[in-house]
Amino acid sequence: MLIDSPCGKDTIGRCHAGPGHCWMNCIWEAPMTEHQASIDAALVVMAAHIEALNAGDGAALARTLHFPHYRLSGGRLKTWTGPEDYLADFHARAGDGWHYSRWDALEPIAAGADKVHLDVRFTRFRADGGVLGRFRALWVIACLDGVWAAQLRSSFAP
Repeated sequence: MLIDSPCGKDTIGRCHAGPGHCWMNCIWEAPMTEHQASIDAALVVMAAHIEALNAGDGAALARTLHFPHYRLSGGRLKTWTGPEDYLADFHARAGDGWHYSRWDALEPIAAGADKVHLDVRFTRFRADGGVLGRFRALWVIACLDGVWAAQLRSSFAP
């Protein structure tokens, strides 16, 4: 559904204010509150994911992911076809000093009936509570065959 932009547009999304005025060609999506149930489901997935990750529970972690699962980082796209190596791959990426992680922010930036995009900020910690790193990522949580889980992400974390 398109809604009115601050600069005004017609039904096919052309800007009435003139060239260069609108930064998105005046195409605006419906307010995300129309998809609050999807956002809530995505946030439940993210809570379960961080809990399972910090507990080292590979089976619970796998339930928060759709497979194949994709992660773009450092210019490389990693694909997991199944859950077998996912947790071990995370430990290899996070390094020997990793003890736990925390979501610092989970901000929905787009939402629909079956998909939510989240702007995610998180911190990785050592056992003594010292910070290993703070990172940002874009996560896509999707409902496939009635199941909400993370389908893919693009991360600045190693």
